[in-house]
Amino acid sequence: MSHYHDSDDLKILGEFKKLAPAEFKGFVELDAVVGRDDGAIPRKYRELIALAVACTTQCPYCLDVHSRAAKRVGATREEVAEAALLAAALRAGAAVTHGALAVKLFDKA
Repeated sequence: MSHYHDSDDLKILGEFKKLAPAEFKGFVELDAVVGRDDGAIPRKYRELIALAVACTTQCPYCLDVHSRAAKRVGATREEVAEAALLAAALRAGAAVTHGALAVKLFDKA
């Protein structure tokens, strides 16, 4: 990536460890739950879930990391595409339900 998002920016994360060590440790531990192989959800599905979430949060770094990880654990291109479209459907659903809330709040005003 050569625009605003640059994969070299990830190198700056090492500075976070020095700047906010406790918070960084907590983030690393939380992030590690995706890579667990001993959970009830198999690793491939964990990576596909992470990809779907990354699509909704629009994190290019997460997409990079979890796309490669999903491939390593056997996910297919079709599964990646379906995960992205499932995320899109849920994102659209959230927009519609928030639209209903907007109409409700409008009516109360």
